[in-house]
Amino acid sequence: MSVATSQVERVIAECRRVLAGNRQRGIAEWEGKPYDFVCPSPTTYPFQWWWDSAFIAIALLHVDPELAKQELRCVLQGARSDGFMPHMILWEKSAHARALESVQPIRLAHPFYTATIQPPVIGRAIERVYQATRDAAFVRDVLPAVRRIFDWLDEVRDPDRDGLIAIIQPDESGLDASPKYDAAMDIPFDPPSETLPALERSMYRLYDAYEGHSMREEPLQDMFLFEDVMVNSIYADSLRALAAVCRAVGVDGAEILEARRAKCVRALVAKCWDEKAGAFWDLSGKKEERVRTLTFSILFPLILPELDASIARRLVQDHLLNEREFWLPYPVPSVAASEPSFDPEWKTDTTWRGPTWLNVNWYLYWGLRQHGFDDVAHELARRSIEMVARAGVREFFDPRTGEGEGARDFAWTTLVLDLIAAERGEQPPAA
Repeated sequence: MSVATSQVERVIAECRRVLAGNRQRGIAEWEGKPYDFVCPSPTTYPFQWWWDSAFIAIALLHVDPELAKQELRCVLQGARSDGFMPHMILWEKSAHARALESVQPIRLAHPFYTATIQPPVIGRAIERVYQATRDAAFVRDVLPAVRRIFDWLDEVRDPDRDGLIAIIQPDESGLDASPKYDAAMDIPFDPPSETLPALERSMYRLYDAYEGHSMREEPLQDMFLFEDVMVNSIYADSLRALAAVCRAVGVDGAEILEARRAKCVRALVAKCWDEKAGAFWDLSGKKEERVRTLTFSILFPLILPELDASIARRLVQDHLLNEREFWLPYPVPSVAASEPSFDPEWKTDTTWRGPTWLNVNWYLYWGLRQHGFDDVAHELARRSIEMVARAGVREFFDPRTGEGEGARDFAWTTLVLDLIAAERGEQPPAA
């Protein structure tokens, strides 16, 4: 690792401080449920988010594996018996009224959780916890709820049965205001000051359209229906991980998970891969129209080990390492620098329109390594670690300067601990 040792140790110390400082514990007003989790940011995001907790659990493996398990146990208290898993749980709702107002608009399915899903990172998180701890009892304890979540995604969010799950509003991808959703959400290109108001208007329009419909009926309305490449890559990756841990701890069902995964991957390649452009495009609407916007999502199938080597090479050489698109001084920007919507300075006051996010770099780092691009992975890790060393544990970063933006002490950025350990050849501590 070429980042100065003193800088690396400072990053590690800062990450440990954030993980400890963001911890929330207590008894919720929701049926007296106990909660113990690490929130994304105490001042900006004090609640518990589904994919945040999965990333945070992986970071916690480098601090205390028991806390990693607790993080996942806590978030899974939000999983309903039918398998629906909300993207946001409001454990301290009354204590954070101002913070709740700042994350509007949201749609609630219950006074204490939302009616929105999020990318199912949890399968990868459970696999990593098991690899670090070999705690088969923990895996057996959480698997029933997690299996129901993935059954629900298959049954409710794949209405055309092609293997790709759909999201029904932008927040469900976790990518909120990504420009790839602009056409579907009636977001004008200019001026930047209109982006956020237009997004909010469209979100309320969607919520009104879904009113009175069951969760099973909502995707059928075709108001906003995206088969998102990043979401489905994460879905397929978690299906792989869950099948692996099922086999490892002797739980039935691995074959079903593997079959769903194979179907999803086949559909990603058949429907989303564009040989001419060398990119994977999201699909919009029942007609599955390709959305040709260069965001980092086009790269996400790199996390799939069975991806054809020639496709992986095109993604890396044509796009990731393209200095006009994604290989900026502090990659990987959420939108290619060649796109008119590229907004690294956050002028639109909305997220995922240019800045670099550590969770994206983390996923792509491991994808690059499994496809043999070790040198590229090493350089991506080096720049990521340097970025956090320069700017601190921020929500996102300017890909040109490395300047920190958004919330401070943002917990999933502590995934940099996993990159540091990987580059050092270390493993998370066993429980």
